[in-house]
Amino acid sequence: MVRKKVLIQWIGHSDLRAMAASLSPAKQKTIVDSIKGPPPTAGDNGPTKTLLSSNSFDDVYLLSNYDSDWNKWFQGWLGTKTTVVPVKLGNPTEYSRIFEIADQQIRDLKSASDWGDSELCLHLSPGTPMMAAVWLLLGKTRHPATFYETSRDGKCWITDVPFDLVDVIPDVLRSADIRLQHLASEAPSQVEGFGDIIGTSSAIRDAVGRAKRAAVRSVSILLLGESGTGKDMFAQAIHKASPRRKERFKAINCAALSKTLLESELFGHAKGAFTDAKQDRAGAFETADKGTLFLDEIGECDLETQAKLLRVLQPSTKEGPAIRYVCRLGEEKDRRVDVRVIAATNRDLHKAIADGRFREDLYYRLAGVTITLPPLRERRSDIAAIAERLLGLINSQFQAEGSKEPGYVHKSLSVPGIDFVKGQAWPGNVRQLYNALVQAAVFADGNEIGRRELEAALGEMPDPSSAMASLTGMPLGDDFSLEKHLEAIEEAYLRKAMEEARGVKAQASRLLGIPHYQTLDGKLKRLGVPADWGKRA
Repeated sequence: MVRKKVLIQWIGHSDLRAMAASLSPAKQKTIVDSIKGPPPTAGDNGPTKTLLSSNSFDDVYLLSNYDSDWNKWFQGWLGTKTTVVPVKLGNPTEYSRIFEIADQQIRDLKSASDWGDSELCLHLSPGTPMMAAVWLLLGKTRHPATFYETSRDGKCWITDVPFDLVDVIPDVLRSADIRLQHLASEAPSQVEGFGDIIGTSSAIRDAVGRAKRAAVRSVSILLLGESGTGKDMFAQAIHKASPRRKERFKAINCAALSKTLLESELFGHAKGAFTDAKQDRAGAFETADKGTLFLDEIGECDLETQAKLLRVLQPSTKEGPAIRYVCRLGEEKDRRVDVRVIAATNRDLHKAIADGRFREDLYYRLAGVTITLPPLRERRSDIAAIAERLLGLINSQFQAEGSKEPGYVHKSLSVPGIDFVKGQAWPGNVRQLYNALVQAAVFADGNEIGRRELEAALGEMPDPSSAMASLTGMPLGDDFSLEKHLEAIEEAYLRKAMEEARGVKAQASRLLGIPHYQTLDGKLKRLGVPADWGKRA
């Protein structure tokens, strides 16, 4: 019996670039402007058309997160019967989301009544390396498959992967676990340079472990995280833990300056370069030579400044990753500097890239290493210690000689006060916690800050006891259904977790204490909770 061959793969940039060569100039420009990279080359078929031109498949499924019109153009250009499966993928390098999509699509195919003796075929060449890695993982474990690859010269072949992941992956995972445990084995206070980072939670240990490993290299680092998570403090800690610790740390807030002033601050200017340029001035890249330049709120830069940053961040392959060439405004000569760049943002840069507000090539120049800082709600065990440290700082500031704060009494948190700060979500993170403590310290009459002062500082807060009453206060009898009532509570928490996790099911599962995201997925479907929170404004 001849087996039915079913191919599933991603549509990648190489496919679209190859197709663009056959389109009208207007359509070609639309695609090339979006995906960047080299211009399309006549005669290049791309990986998908190369494979389909020389191999026959009964069904072909193309996973795509591109525009629906592009998908139609692509199908027409292929000239072969295919089915496009639209998916939502904000970051083409995010393993967890890629795995989730790929695994679900294969499961859906295999659940069909006519799957029978079908042969699953996976094309490794299109898409990102992360997509290929996920295909290999799935095709060698839970969904055995035949792997295909193609090359730019029009060749294609079946790839024989000469090992069984089922046999080797336990050892691989054990090694990875040991390495990660090693990275996260030390509290921040035990890591040189990170003494100002408070906490012992696994979330902050993981972030510090990554930062410690990256600090010793001169690669660019991109710090991601919500506002108030301490990205500036992390940047300084990385500098202190690096071989550049004795040199200058220079910080620039990209959102605080106009375009002209920002360019002058970054690159410097020559006398007369603009109206107020009274004399020559070195920019941040020059003043931070041999040290570290921290570009805070990098997501606020306009596209023109981004283009100039891209030029400066162009790596010099022969001189090292931190060698830059900077040209002052009003000059034509380049100046050589040795600067390690750390950038930070609370914006979703992948969405900004998709919206045309941030350059994709600049993102990859900045993101040599990415470190995501956890919000306070993911490190609740650290909140009390952070609050104590912040209050100590506030006491020192108010009691400092010359602070003009007469009669200030040293404050401490009462037990109810500690319980209160530990029980809050703190959407503004450390910054919000600090502001609440400042207000509470100002208005507290005695030497203790309690729940009442903190509630007043935050505004009217819901009482947990009244929240419990709302859960248990529904009258029994009549149409009351305990099952429906419990489902309503479960649905509310599922929605809250998915919203806080921006649609990332693995993260939502951790917030809810659910061991596996597949379990969460089942609950979302059962209760009809949407799973696309990450795409909402």
